[in-house]
Amino acid sequence: MAYLLGIDIGTSGTKTVLFDEKGNSIASSLREYPLYQPKNGWAEQDPEDWWNAVCGTINDVISKSGINSADIKGVGLSGQMHGAVLLDKEHKVLRKAIIWCEQRSSAECDEITNTIGKERLIEITANPALTGFTASKILWVKNNEPEIFDKVEKILLPKDYIRFRLTGEFATEVSDASGMQLMDIPKRCWSDEVISKLGLRKSMLGELYESYEVTGKVHKQAAELTGLKEGTPVVGGAGDQAAGAVGNGIVRSGIVSSTIGTSGVVFAFSENVSIDPKGRVHTFCHAVPNTWHIMGVTQAAGLSLKWFRDNLCKDEMATADLMKIDPYILMDQAAEKVPVGANGIVYLPYLMGERTPHLDPDARGVFFGLSAKHEKQDLLRAVMEGVVYSLKDCFEIIKEMGVDVKEVRASGGGGKSKLWRQMQSDVFGTEITTINSSEGPALGVALLAGVGTGVYSSVPEACDAVIKVVTRQNPDMSANSKYQKVYGIYKQLYKSLSNDYKELSKILNDN
Repeated sequence: MAYLLGIDIGTSGTKTVLFDEKGNSIASSLREYPLYQPKNGWAEQDPEDWWNAVCGTINDVISKSGINSADIKGVGLSGQMHGAVLLDKEHKVLRKAIIWCEQRSSAECDEITNTIGKERLIEITANPALTGFTASKILWVKNNEPEIFDKVEKILLPKDYIRFRLTGEFATEVSDASGMQLMDIPKRCWSDEVISKLGLRKSMLGELYESYEVTGKVHKQAAELTGLKEGTPVVGGAGDQAAGAVGNGIVRSGIVSSTIGTSGVVFAFSENVSIDPKGRVHTFCHAVPNTWHIMGVTQAAGLSLKWFRDNLCKDEMATADLMKIDPYILMDQAAEKVPVGANGIVYLPYLMGERTPHLDPDARGVFFGLSAKHEKQDLLRAVMEGVVYSLKDCFEIIKEMGVDVKEVRASGGGGKSKLWRQMQSDVFGTEITTINSSEGPALGVALLAGVGTGVYSSVPEACDAVIKVVTRQNPDMSANSKYQKVYGIYKQLYKSLSNDYKELSKILNDN
């Protein structure tokens, strides 16, 4: 029996899962680490925390499974996208990594746009300049920490730093590299024009691979630390969204995924490069060779519910601990008691600014419609509904671009909630399905590892072999009718507040 290892270096923690060739999860392990926010809108993590979590979780799954590590045929890496890990000539980390939900680099986005040209930038990179992307983070360091930038020898994405620690190779792959804003997306290669005009060197970047290709092999020191066999192949893998899409079977036209993780993503497969001229959604290379994907992103989806849990649900967390259950189960039960529309509360989930459709780093979260009659459970339901409205924003743009949608698959931590899935079905007005695995990105990159090492012949063939639909939820059209009315208010609220967001940001920055 062949085994495949999927490692997902996420924002809240690293999850490592061991699969057999039929896609069955044999063992899994999760280790969390902190997020540092030294200023409002900033977000950083320590790459050493990622590496320690990777070593620990690999050892855990090998120990739990009882298998011989020689039977692990390949390793796939998934990771949070857009982060900037900066290494010096000795390959030491120069500073904490600035990660995807970071908002400090709006001036650098203007610099990129002015340097490359707005239309030319979209023509090459398929996206406007965004604070979330890696290029603006690099320029922020160049402009604000020149003593660090002068020492930069290599620039890596989070999962690619882990690849370096496992294999000693500086490499990346097309799906994750697409979010750096340094690639020619239609041609699937680094853009010499963008890199040179931004004052960078191509030698700073890793060698670029397709997602299933073998990029290196586990070296002796990494084998000793992780328990893997020296020489185990490590494939390109994928950014977390493309990896999750493979793990969810989004590898053909007509199937769209709706993922609620820390961020929220609506993801659609495309056989051709399709670019939104307004720049509201992202077009990246997919992990399936010679295909692309369209992706709408809302910054604080699951993060909104986690924020609510951590700050306002201490009692539920304590009760869940005593009952040995997930506190989100109790939160779902409370939210289910509240009618559609959250008794008139509308939540805007802009805790970390927003990407789709507003591209606004200054946007912030809002509870609208509060009155003395409201209780905590009303706020809770409003948070869940507001996240779904933000996903609908993404969904509507993708449909507007002519994407064929026959099926929507729910995934991510939020996809485990039957209530949240039903909200999506009701708000979107379409059937929501789930598949037989909830491992998402870890499964996706394990399948890519299987393709790269010959276990499967292609990415679609790998998905066909292991992925099956197991649940279907149909929309309640009476709920849909009410949701459409509230969604109209939701959309109008951003327009009403957009200037106020900017004024508040100025006040905070002045202090």
